[in-house]
Amino acid sequence: MPPRSRVTIKDVAAQAGVSVATVSKVLNQRYGVSAETFARVTAVIKDLGYEASLVAQSLRNHRTNVIGILVADIEPFSTELLKGAADAIRGTGFELVVYSAGGRTGDPQGWEQRYLTRLSGTLVDGAVLVTPAVDLEGLPGTPVVAVDPHTGRAALPTVDSDNLHGGRLATEHLLALGHRRIGLLTGRADLKSAQQRETGYRGALASAGVEVDESLVCRGDYDADVAAASTRSLLSRPHRPTAIFAANDTTAIAAIDAARELGLRVPEDLSVVGFDNIPESALCTPPLTTVQQPIREMGHRAVELLVRLINGTEPGDTHITLGTELVVRQSTRPLTP
Repeated sequence: MPPRSRVTIKDVAAQAGVSVATVSKVLNQRYGVSAETFARVTAVIKDLGYEASLVAQSLRNHRTNVIGILVADIEPFSTELLKGAADAIRGTGFELVVYSAGGRTGDPQGWEQRYLTRLSGTLVDGAVLVTPAVDLEGLPGTPVVAVDPHTGRAALPTVDSDNLHGGRLATEHLLALGHRRIGLLTGRADLKSAQQRETGYRGALASAGVEVDESLVCRGDYDADVAAASTRSLLSRPHRPTAIFAANDTTAIAAIDAARELGLRVPEDLSVVGFDNIPESALCTPPLTTVQQPIREMGHRAVELLVRLINGTEPGDTHITLGTELVVRQSTRPLTP
């Protein structure tokens, strides 16, 4: 069966017995249409399933009433953030469209700029960038908000969590359990969150009088495969760490799996702490001790801020930092002699 052709504004006009101009007035809720005609045209639009072209609307009105969210991939962090964004969009008059590179960013320094260039003006009124790979200024006339921002200048409005405090919490928890050889699986070096979590780790060790062993600081990149390889290297050493702080939950879970492959038990032989408190952290074996950042609220606040910027209302604080807290589960325990 051949695909059904797209219903056009001319089809609506013919079916309703009116001009294309009248249908356009109904679509844009303009004056000059009687109540009876408005009702008849609206009924035909619904009956035919007509949808106005988003591009055509934007050219006429200079607005699309669509917000784009750009993510490198749909993974646990971005999934939770999108839930908060979806909550925030309700009742605003905007719609939400998610654009994902599917993990195939290829050119990590340019894909976001290309997407923004394609989308701005005719497809979206503004965008939320999640963990951006470059320090973007956005585009003229296109408001942009960054979540978990890049390490560059803070030119864009941002929403983030208190990563420095969270890094300290994770490390202080392990120190309180008696651990001194604490490995770190770092995050993405180009993100402020990763830098601040590492700074928190180093600060907590310094406050406890424990010198940082640089050989225990390994790449994690917020990537499970990279973290697993680093964990296997750390745990294969004669003087291995007794605990690991991973800069996000995905890499913490990868560390637990890697330890298990080497015959080590968590937490009996190795304590592990993550960061994020994604749903998977409570479901893995053992359930993961982690630092909670309010991911859904971050998505919610990012959309709220972006809507204010698009509408030209007073945005208030354009650099929002939300709190973090420790969630203790079963992946950590006191160090036994």
